[in-house]
Amino acid sequence: MNDIAQRIHDIKANLPGNVELVAVSKFHPKEAIMEAYEGGHRVFGESRANELVEKARSLPDDIEWHFIGHLQTNKVSTVVPYVKMIQSVDSERLLIKINNAACDTSRQVDVLLQLHVALEETKFGFTLDEIDALLGTGLLDRLNMVKVRGVMGMASNVDDENRIRQDFMAIKSAFDALKGKYFADDSDFNIISMGMSHDYETAVECGSNMVRIGTTIFGEREY
Repeated sequence: MNDIAQRIHDIKANLPGNVELVAVSKFHPKEAIMEAYEGGHRVFGESRANELVEKARSLPDDIEWHFIGHLQTNKVSTVVPYVKMIQSVDSERLLIKINNAACDTSRQVDVLLQLHVALEETKFGFTLDEIDALLGTGLLDRLNMVKVRGVMGMASNVDDENRIRQDFMAIKSAFDALKGKYFADDSDFNIISMGMSHDYETAVECGSNMVRIGTTIFGEREY
């Protein structure tokens, strides 16, 4: 087993069985992705539209691509033909654009609603009140080619373990509130994507069932 595949194996061995690992391959070469692929991993995360498309076109078709970065609306039609999930839906306009592009390609796209709970203003995402207002309009009933599967969020980039835990608990609480109010009968609304290389263990303790890990698997980014 190669080094990358071994690191993925070690991470998975320590994750609860209900937690899915997204290997964040952004800024890393296709050769590194193939090392993970040859070890049996299939789910990868990218954050730049052109990079995702270039990789998806040249790597095996059974890879499940997740878009995890801020997605500009003018790039939606570029990525929709290749992605299984867009984790970073942070506006009504983006949600509608994804639905329109999915209609054009006749394929349903899974999405997560990105929550902003972190201290940094630079991070994107909805507040819970904004999602509540959006869903309260009945918009999802009119968007038949996107499937809202859950929420995604990031903790504050701080050394304060209590703050990080507080952020993750806020994301979990928001998921629970949305599930109870809008998705109680939808078994597919079941994903809480939170936790990265430096904090995923805390995220899992707080209820995450999807973690996005890059550096621990692939090393520092290659630009």
